[in-house]
Amino acid sequence: MTQLPEDERFMAEAIRLSREHLGLTSTNPSVGCLIVKDGAVIGRGVTAVGGRPHAEPQALAEAGEAARGATAYVTLEPCSHYGKTPPCAEALIAYGVARVVISVTDPDQRVSGRGINMLRAAGIEVETGVLETEGRRSLAGYLMRQTKNRPYVTLKLAVSADGMIGRVGEGQVRITGDLSRAEVQMLRAESDAILVGIGTAISDDPELTCRIPGLENRSPLRIVIDEQLQLPLGSKLVQTARKHPVIAVAAHPPSFDENTDAAFQARRAALDAAGVEVLQSNTSEPGELMEALGTRGISSLLLEGGARTAQRFLDADLVDRILLFQGPGTIGKGGIESPVLKSNIPPSFRHVGESRFGDDLCDEYERGF
Repeated sequence: MTQLPEDERFMAEAIRLSREHLGLTSTNPSVGCLIVKDGAVIGRGVTAVGGRPHAEPQALAEAGEAARGATAYVTLEPCSHYGKTPPCAEALIAYGVARVVISVTDPDQRVSGRGINMLRAAGIEVETGVLETEGRRSLAGYLMRQTKNRPYVTLKLAVSADGMIGRVGEGQVRITGDLSRAEVQMLRAESDAILVGIGTAISDDPELTCRIPGLENRSPLRIVIDEQLQLPLGSKLVQTARKHPVIAVAAHPPSFDENTDAAFQARRAALDAAGVEVLQSNTSEPGELMEALGTRGISSLLLEGGARTAQRFLDADLVDRILLFQGPGTIGKGGIESPVLKSNIPPSFRHVGESRFGDDLCDEYERGF
């Protein structure tokens, strides 16, 4: 078994294809699949919205009889077990493909290695690990949930030239330009959930939806760390909760006296009536919340603010990727210091890239898992 010169080129295309449905495939990963014959792509598939059908049967159906003797490029090992759909490995065998090229082996114990063995037992040549680093990056949420039962957490920060993320008492302060803000909208569209602290929810009154025309339906689940249930009923989050789900994470167990507890329960009832789900968790230990989200099938979480919430996740070692958007302006007196800067990135992270969005720079850091 030998990797061919064109394998990386076609796998890169399959990985790009897989990103089309990030955040839309429920508990299943967004996988890309290409069927290639004589140097041409004859079938394409990406995991469908909702998680089914999988990528492979869609690509094979498009290729039809021409799939016989072709090569399949798949970003994740084809499944080998019977669930709500037949195994994808079985479909590849049935269509008579001659070769399967895989980027990432599936850690799911129902699949791991079994899909590969099933294909090889049928006489199909299998090549694994092609563009594995890139493949793992595109599947990071799924891989994290499978291995650690929690979402993959991306911390996004917009930082001024003097290291600030805002100004005390002024709500949302514009630090980056339109191109950076559009990129953040795409990050939201690719995420299962987005999280902020109650301070940000009150001071900025954000909606936290995806506002790119045509992608409004890709808005993530919105989560607010709200120990005392202070989220205003008139806030944009509450007012849009029936259209785009909101979870308010309250302290558990609340340490209140009888009167305070009655007020808490009244606020909870009001949020319930407005369509906001109240989830009680140990807010000082975000790992408990992350496990609860992982159990719900949440694979990717975008952490947008504020400083206290970001620091809490950093301290708990629950941040997997950091995106530092750096604007050219300064905040000055009264600024809120960023919890992390280029000069003090935790040593477990490595710098993986820098992008420019107009006058802004974005540095990306990640760590392995």
